[in-house]
Amino acid sequence: MKPMRTLAAAALTALLAGPGVAQDYPTKPIRMVVPFPPGGGTDVVSRVVAQKLGEATGWTIVIDNKPGSGGSVGLGLAGKAPADGYTIVMAQNANLVINPILGKANYDPIKDFAPIGLSASAPQVLVVAKDSPIRTVEDLLKAAKDKGGKLTFASPGIGTSSHLAGELLQQLAQVKFRHIPYKGASQALPDLMGGRVDFYVSSVPSVSVQIKEGVLRPIALFATKRDAEFPDVPTFDEKGIKNSDAATWWGLAAPAGTPAEIVTKINAELNKVLKDSDTQAKLRAAGAEATGSSAGEFAALIKSDVPKWTAVIKTADIKVAD
Repeated sequence: MKPMRTLAAAALTALLAGPGVAQDYPTKPIRMVVPFPPGGGTDVVSRVVAQKLGEATGWTIVIDNKPGSGGSVGLGLAGKAPADGYTIVMAQNANLVINPILGKANYDPIKDFAPIGLSASAPQVLVVAKDSPIRTVEDLLKAAKDKGGKLTFASPGIGTSSHLAGELLQQLAQVKFRHIPYKGASQALPDLMGGRVDFYVSSVPSVSVQIKEGVLRPIALFATKRDAEFPDVPTFDEKGIKNSDAATWWGLAAPAGTPAEIVTKINAELNKVLKDSDTQAKLRAAGAEATGSSAGEFAALIKSDVPKWTAVIKTADIKVAD
């Protein structure tokens, strides 16, 4: 009977200790791992969230940029950190979900992390040069069929969220494009505007300046609703191509095993600051929309994204070189 009493006592101790863990937390600085270099979109979103969380709570949140391998280095380090609530990471669907599917990561998106909550999102958009004859989704699909798979589609690189959005469109619309991968927008946009490729798929923040200047024309968004910044741009869903959502999202996560009470506490504070008008304005200036969610909703999104993008990658037979 002694082992049973010991187990019962341990369980009671853990139960009583749980709320105290969250009540006292944090007692030292929290490290927020950002898996990209300073200055990029993920870094900007992370710094807005960290600053606003710190101002609202008095917590000290230290940004720790750990770039490499498309975000996999930072995610891998965060996933292996002590599960005590003092290491969190700003994950993105490209590195948390897509990289492991492509074999570019040594972590499992579901088993190795405790989702905290969504922070922001930004839709993907299909753009053409200002003088392109393609002006609508209907024009795009007709050109794809007329050219017999020779319509060229540029992306920021193989396996990026933008590349997969373009592959998803082909599969849903039953058309074929010829994919031309680049190393980011800075290389792709001159070729697009020079007429050397037919269209480009990108996150809205990467091309918003060129759209506003009129040198690029947006055709449609890979989103469930129109973007507030470009309200005249339709979604592919509106055009009859259903289930074409391919937004980029950012969300906070912690190592698996982080106490649920701490996850709940961070989530509550995160959702408060994301409702703040100044936070929303700062994220909007970075091209992202403040979202917010429960930890469970974020976990459900991750779980639904894994089979979705696994199917797209398998159907397109996407391989990433070592």
